[in-house]
Amino acid sequence: MLKLAAFADEIGPDIDHQIRVCRENSVTHFELRGANNKNVLDFDESLKREIRAKLKAAGMGVACIGSPIGKVKIDEPWEPHFEKFKVAVSLALYFDAPFVRIFSYFHPQENGDWTPWRDEIIRRMRAKVDYVKDKNVILVLENESHIYGDTGQRALDLLRTINHPKFRAAFDFANFVQVGDYPEKIWPEIRPYVVHFHIKDALRINKKNVPAGQGQGQIPSIVADAYANGYRGFLSLEPHLKYAGPSHGETDESLFKVAADALKGICARQSIPLAGVV
Repeated sequence: MLKLAAFADEIGPDIDHQIRVCRENSVTHFELRGANNKNVLDFDESLKREIRAKLKAAGMGVACIGSPIGKVKIDEPWEPHFEKFKVAVSLALYFDAPFVRIFSYFHPQENGDWTPWRDEIIRRMRAKVDYVKDKNVILVLENESHIYGDTGQRALDLLRTINHPKFRAAFDFANFVQVGDYPEKIWPEIRPYVVHFHIKDALRINKKNVPAGQGQGQIPSIVADAYANGYRGFLSLEPHLKYAGPSHGETDESLFKVAADALKGICARQSIPLAGVV
């Protein structure tokens, strides 16, 4: 049985609104990225306590800390960013989340050659993995546009080179489509590393985000194959149906239901059971 999660801040900034809409759509876990117009890394102690208490009261949990770690230029100072990374890890432990989402850095120049920077990216990733090696959390790499691991082959380069159980992949269907890759071609190679899914689809022709199954992300076949091969984790809704920006997306309440229903329909047709969905 799989579980539905969501980047609930796409619904709106208010935590009570996020919880209500998620519950109405059978979403049991947050991919915690933002609330009250604050990024998760900027939560103060009071907001952290409030969110944890309200999620617990609603019978919900946190699947992943949707951090922006690694979404900076690779030539920016390492130590301040590493301190922010430590905050993300502490949040995962605080919310009992199994995953922290991370990225693999922007190039200092647009369309620049990655070759001179690969070793520094690897060094930073290894330092992060070393930091969490004895902690109850896994780092999940999202394939994001304009970042080193945006393509399947560069994401695989990181995963294979680091080769550590604390460093795995969060497979984002739409992001692969939007950089010109074919998710169905990448999937057989990357499957051993995937422990998390971001459910976002896109059209190849214009890169527009669409509900799951309506684009070229090949979500039905890939999710079905993952389930058949033993995947029992989260499907995390990140629809971006209203707005898709560099740091967040917006979907709003009505479009969130469209996104959730599309994913539920895919799972029903593939005979994949979802927790909380009859």
